[in-house]
Amino acid sequence: MAYVPIPKDLNKVKTKVAFNLTKRQLIGFSVAGLIGIPVYIFTRKFVPNDIAVILLIVSTLPIFFATLFEKDGLPFEKYFKHIYLHKFYQPMKRVRRRFTLNSKRKIQQIKLERNKKALKRGKQDLKQDKTKMKKKRSGFLSLILKKEPKRHTVEDTIPYLRMLKSGICQTDERYFNKSIVFEDINYQLALDEDRDLIFNQFANFLNSFDPSVSIELSYINQLGRNEEMQSAIQIPDKKDGFDDIRLEFREMLKSQIVKGNNGLKKSKYVTFTVEADNMEQAISKLERLEIDILSNLKNMGVRAESLTGEERLKILHDILNPSRTFYFSYKDLQRKESTKTYITPDEFNFTPSRYFKFGKFIGATSHFQILASELSDRMLSEFLDIDDNINISFHIRAIEQSEAIKMVKRKNTDIDKMRIEENKKAVRSGYDMDILPSDLITYGEDVKSLLKDLQTRDERMFVVTIVFMNFARTIQKLENSIAQISSIANKHNCNIKRLDHTQEQGLVSVLPLGVNKLEINRGLTSSSTAVFIPFTTEELFINSSNSLYYGLNALSHNLIMADRKKLKNPNGLILGTPGSGKSFSAKREMANAILVTDDDVIICDPEGEYGNLVRQFNGEVIKVSSKSKDYLNPLDINMNYGDGDAPLKDKANFIMSMLELVVGGSGLTAEEKSVIDRCLPKIYEKYFNEPEPKNMPILQDLYDMLKNQEEKVGKKLATEME
Repeated sequence: MAYVPIPKDLNKVKTKVAFNLTKRQLIGFSVAGLIGIPVYIFTRKFVPNDIAVILLIVSTLPIFFATLFEKDGLPFEKYFKHIYLHKFYQPMKRVRRRFTLNSKRKIQQIKLERNKKALKRGKQDLKQDKTKMKKKRSGFLSLILKKEPKRHTVEDTIPYLRMLKSGICQTDERYFNKSIVFEDINYQLALDEDRDLIFNQFANFLNSFDPSVSIELSYINQLGRNEEMQSAIQIPDKKDGFDDIRLEFREMLKSQIVKGNNGLKKSKYVTFTVEADNMEQAISKLERLEIDILSNLKNMGVRAESLTGEERLKILHDILNPSRTFYFSYKDLQRKESTKTYITPDEFNFTPSRYFKFGKFIGATSHFQILASELSDRMLSEFLDIDDNINISFHIRAIEQSEAIKMVKRKNTDIDKMRIEENKKAVRSGYDMDILPSDLITYGEDVKSLLKDLQTRDERMFVVTIVFMNFARTIQKLENSIAQISSIANKHNCNIKRLDHTQEQGLVSVLPLGVNKLEINRGLTSSSTAVFIPFTTEELFINSSNSLYYGLNALSHNLIMADRKKLKNPNGLILGTPGSGKSFSAKREMANAILVTDDDVIICDPEGEYGNLVRQFNGEVIKVSSKSKDYLNPLDINMNYGDGDAPLKDKANFIMSMLELVVGGSGLTAEEKSVIDRCLPKIYEKYFNEPEPKNMPILQDLYDMLKNQEEKVGKKLATEME
């Protein structure tokens, strides 16, 4: 387990302009003075001084509140904007576009049937409403919200314009992205040197992105979505008398799935977004990035592949419709029809401020707040090991190196100014100048260390937003799930903070679309970003109809299913201490192969412990010993023996080698080999003329042939064979 230092949140270091006040505080207090002082001067002429002071406080208190208010890093006006958008501006309940159109048509038909005048009156009311809306837009709120379109349907909630068949998604007029799915590798079980190498490679992978590219790392855990595993354990019946055993074997695999996490589908994606003037330019940029990303992942030993449009739509559908099956093909897409129709739920309800409803499920989004001074590289794996529905997204954007250094230098200057102000205050108060607030000392040391890392080490600065999404069928289950991830976060001295009035923005940000609607972010270096490394252990699962069960993964607790014939080396070796279950493992694999495949199983059993298993599966047990009635014929041959070109020649070489062992000493002489070469074609002549088992020669035939030779060498060989 490795721990990586985390830099302090530099957003908390405010730049002081004058009078030890920030620019915002200076403006706010000035406005309060311009309003409060005239109020006080005017009111004291008519009311007592005490009441005038109260009126002064009442008139300036909202301004002080708006100036000093901050929540989750957001000032008052931004937080108020989210409340206004959520409560008053955006529709809270949204349904599918076709449902909306159908309901409108029914209303219009009813109005037409009732009275045409009512329809005209309705049109007039609509015009009046539009006029009122135009007047409202001229106000202050419309100035703030002028770029915020209303979202009436569930399709409007999903923030992309089109999803191409090639996998390119256009999120707005100038931004395009693609997604790559990547698999896990062995990280937690690796040696320290290998683990350090993987960590550094992942940090370099993050460093490879320039500020023009924003990336989103998405980690999705879904219950009940592991179709591959479900198909792998569905061993089909063959009506060969062993279907009862197959049923028992299927039940055993299901119980093993319950013990592990195979009911949980874990997926990892990286979505990279670029800015381009048109589609051709975007394709060129995305293809170059795609090659670089796949190459970097391959260097880490990570298997990865780009996603097509249908695959990306399936991911979005499964997130938004957890209990439904995805059916879509670009061939079925009608003209002017959006792909959003096939992925959205029936409805969204954003009425509550701290959770939302989609379809039959209740979801909640939260942001991850880092408070720790150092974090473990196992923290993310602990979140992903939770046996529940959870989506985690990391939005990462690099900062230009020169800009990052300038920013850190400015923060260092601000801290030095604060230190000077504290020294002046100490002199005026008459205590030691070296006594400074602990936060000021900590931030000063941390900023200097950060500046050194940026200037001398291979570190870069990133702006990171971390979003969590949990969902369940009931609020109670949802709260339990959030409490579980909060417990893990608290263990690492971090917080999971529920988004308030921004659940819709959180939902959009957690989707693997490369769109970040949240304004909550944190500055991190390359190594502190890489501490959220997504690798744990490689899953040993091959999706094949002939895959066999080999046990449970020690770390992930998932089933190990493999098809030996699809491996580079299909051979296997079972090792273990006495009594650890080597024989049981071998018998289980043999039984599994018999039940699942059509392969032949041949067992060499010197200890005689596999005979009962063979008999249970109606196999044949051949006992080979000096007392048995079964014998091996070393002269057995077929037309494909050896390379198949000269079977008799290959067999002759084998028989020569066997007789050399029989004779012993220095081996066979040239005369002896000549006699054997002369005898072999004669004893095999009958079999090659009529290749039937009854014509197969045996050692007795070779013995008789050698004994009947005129040369003494033949009789000598026959005698030695006895």
